[in-house]
Amino acid sequence: MKNLLAFLFIICSTAALAQQRDKAEMAINSQLEKWHKAAADADFDAYYDLMTEDAVFIGTDADENWQLDQFKAYAKPYFDKGKAWSFTTLERTIYHPKKSKITWFDELLDTQMGICRGSGVMRLDGKEWKVQHYVLSIAVPNENVSEVTQIKKEHDSLLMVKLRAN
Repeated sequence: MKNLLAFLFIICSTAALAQQRDKAEMAINSQLEKWHKAAADADFDAYYDLMTEDAVFIGTDADENWQLDQFKAYAKPYFDKGKAWSFTTLERTIYHPKKSKITWFDELLDTQMGICRGSGVMRLDGKEWKVQHYVLSIAVPNENVSEVTQIKKEHDSLLMVKLRAN
């Protein structure tokens, strides 16, 4: 009888943890969708309210590694014109360890640049999941890497000189 009760306890506990994890993943997914929608709607406040105060955004250009205030300054003119950017989720995977206040994710996005990959870290801030670190990359098919490398060769060379000088 003790073994049966222990077994039932384990089954119920496992189911409860899975339900909690599913609930958290739904909330995380919802927040990311709201975040992307706020950019598409050029809603500056809603967009940045979904990021932590110490957030970092890394864009597609090697020079784009922004702390939150820098990112706001860069993006504000786009939001003010009513046209920020529009990313639609094609696929997303969320990695959320049990009971953790940190989660990470990767996603494929339909963007004005074609398919891009986003990846990031979210933190539970109070009762709300917020983006703490986000990296946006342009997805380049392997068969086109040589062409892309040639196109950016001069730019990369100049940037490497500058970075090595620091």
